[in-house]
Amino acid sequence: QVQLVESGGGLVQAGGSLRLSCAASGRASSGNSMGWFRQGPGKEREFVAAINREGWSTYYADSVKGRFTISIDNAKNTVYLQMNSLKPEDTAVYYCAVGPWRIKTTPAEYYYWGQGTQVTVSS
Repeated sequence: QVQLVESGGGLVQAGGSLRLSCAASGRASSGNSMGWFRQGPGKEREFVAAINREGWSTYYADSVKGRFTISIDNAKNTVYLQMNSLKPEDTAVYYCAVGPWRIKTTPAEYYYWGQGTQVTVSS
């Protein structure tokens, strides 16, 4: 079993920045990828970004490319999501998740999920 705890969410004005953290504990394969997803009010959960465990492969949704950066610190078992130039449409609950070795973008292919952290961007 793997436990994931997200933090770093909050209220920020448009154009601002936030850094989300996801601390992992428990048993997880060293080969698992890590992903960030988000779910806005009345919307489906959508892929944001993912990274392989070694940190050399990343993938982003088009909507966040160039603004968000995912990174991983294996010594701390923590994955980060640096979010810059935030927009009101980025408002959502953000979740981190453990996925398979090969990066995937579908929520159903991820194994473990955190409880989520709220990000609200005001205009």
